[in-house]
Amino acid sequence: MPKRSLSLKGHSTSVSLETEFWEELKRLAQEEKSSLNALVSRIDAQRSGNLSSALRLYVLKNLKEE
Repeated sequence: MPKRSLSLKGHSTSVSLETEFWEELKRLAQEEKSSLNALVSRIDAQRSGNLSSALRLYVLKNLKEE
């Protein structure tokens, strides 16, 4: 599983996320007319567990709503 690096609140971090989830996050960011980093930052601000899990749950929730 690839690690992806990004910046949250001015700090570098990395998440381990399957390519399929990463691609879906990029699609969702485009759909929302947002950057991927901005979308991840919003998810990060609302999460209660680990960031990788929060990203997967966000993707799952959005796919279920379609």
